[in-house]
Amino acid sequence: MFLRLAEQHRQFVQDLVMNLQALAIVLERQGYLASCYTCGGQMNSASFMVSLADNHLIRFLVSDYGITWTEMRDDRELMKLEGAEAISQLQELANLVKHKIKPSEYRPAVVSESFH
Repeated sequence: MFLRLAEQHRQFVQDLVMNLQALAIVLERQGYLASCYTCGGQMNSASFMVSLADNHLIRFLVSDYGITWTEMRDDRELMKLEGAEAISQLQELANLVKHKIKPSEYRPAVVSESFH
């Protein structure tokens, strides 16, 4: 049972890495500064970054050790999510692609300053 679960997890991470690569390409084509770097040829980890507006950066990290979404503005961390919540935030990014929102048209939601 555990070997099967381990293999499913590896496949999940590989699928997520491939989707991050595709998202970075599509975001770049729409005018965003985006990148997705992987380590090695096994697709078992990735670092995805996109700049949504001036000084507004999203970093998404995935590996066998975990998944994190970090949102920063003016070099300050606004939000950090892990696991399923981090993956759910990717849907918001995918919506930018789906609705073909250009960087100049993107208006990020106001994030409460009480998060530190």
